[in-house]
Amino acid sequence: MALFKATVKTAKWTNNIRLEKGMSVDFSSNYPNPLSTNGGKDVVEAFMRKYGIDLNKASAVSDSWIKIEKVS
Repeated sequence: MALFKATVKTAKWTNNIRLEKGMSVDFSSNYPNPLSTNGGKDVVEAFMRKYGIDLNKASAVSDSWIKIEKVS
């Protein structure tokens, strides 16, 4: 299991959900690319825990909006 950091690349306002550039979360995942595996479930859950934001509803579960870095 690896530790990842997901960061919002650019500000976005969709479906009454505001994402600001630089918002980030740390999370662990068993997958090498957690954003494209399993619908980005690990990333979506991490943003929901920290910010109460549903990335699926904001249509932001993609490499266009979220940058994933492997921490360890």
